[in-house]
Amino acid sequence: MKAVAYRTSLPITHADALLDLELPAPRAGGRDLLVEVKAVSVNPVDAKMRKRTEPAPGAPQVLGWDAAGVVKAVGPDVTLFRPGDRVWYAGSIARPGSNSELHLVDERIVGHMPASLDFGAAAALPLTAITAWELLFERLQVGRGADAQGKSLLVVGAAGGVGSILVQLARQLTGLTVIGTASRPETADWVRRLGAHHVIDHGKPLSEEIARLGLPPVDYVASLTHSDAHFAQIVELIAPQGKLGLIDDPAELDVSLLKRKSISLHWELMFTRSLFQTADMHKQHELLDEVARLVDAGVLKSTLAERFGKIDAANLKRAHAVIESNKARGKIVLEGF
Repeated sequence: MKAVAYRTSLPITHADALLDLELPAPRAGGRDLLVEVKAVSVNPVDAKMRKRTEPAPGAPQVLGWDAAGVVKAVGPDVTLFRPGDRVWYAGSIARPGSNSELHLVDERIVGHMPASLDFGAAAALPLTAITAWELLFERLQVGRGADAQGKSLLVVGAAGGVGSILVQLARQLTGLTVIGTASRPETADWVRRLGAHHVIDHGKPLSEEIARLGLPPVDYVASLTHSDAHFAQIVELIAPQGKLGLIDDPAELDVSLLKRKSISLHWELMFTRSLFQTADMHKQHELLDEVARLVDAGVLKSTLAERFGKIDAANLKRAHAVIESNKARGKIVLEGF
């Protein structure tokens, strides 16, 4: 089967940073689905893994954790899907990625694809939707409906992949006042179109930006990027007994600064359930099916921003370069081999 992989960690500008290869086709066993991949999208984790994880000699590593496709075969223990089903998922960092014609994935982290989306628009959503949903409803424990009425959420990095769906979830499914951050006119417009009540510039002191709007201290903060750079400002603007959620990898945080206000800190990694085979691993299947229903009902929309063509090394290198520039808006999608 065709696949895109890397043999050694290299800068994305290097000719061999990603390679077009032919690899053996996998076979489904246990609760695995064998999926014919139709589209993938690119996330920061793709670039991080390429830069930080050195493959074993002679074992090229396939990246990619967002995919939409068709089930070709199922393992003997599968109960949720059958061949021919259109599916979407974000996979597991403990297994080969989705940048291949055929891909194995555990059915418990797979959802039925929205009927209203094509494969490309669907591939833009799974990883970020899972991350945003778990961060908002499970880690920060925001209530759905009117439970959060009168409270506010600041999304730092709202124009990126996770931010683009988190803003929608918070605006559509909760009573929160949603404040997004963006630093360029085009990304600020994108965040407003997604439903943010207010957009502020994260290139300026965040506490001053909140004060400029005349808003009270923020109850919840979802810091999605450059958390170490924004940390002192977040501590200043967040309300006493507020909740701070992180998804990025800050080099250093002085968490003692949270004590005075009794701020709680919550980490989110959407791969935790699949990595540790947790007893509630199936919740990601249920979550993706719920998001599909919301998409088909018109409540949520795909965060697809750009289509980069077919799935090959050249196009994936272009996508990685955009991700590494920290200027991505929404999601980049590649389709077909």
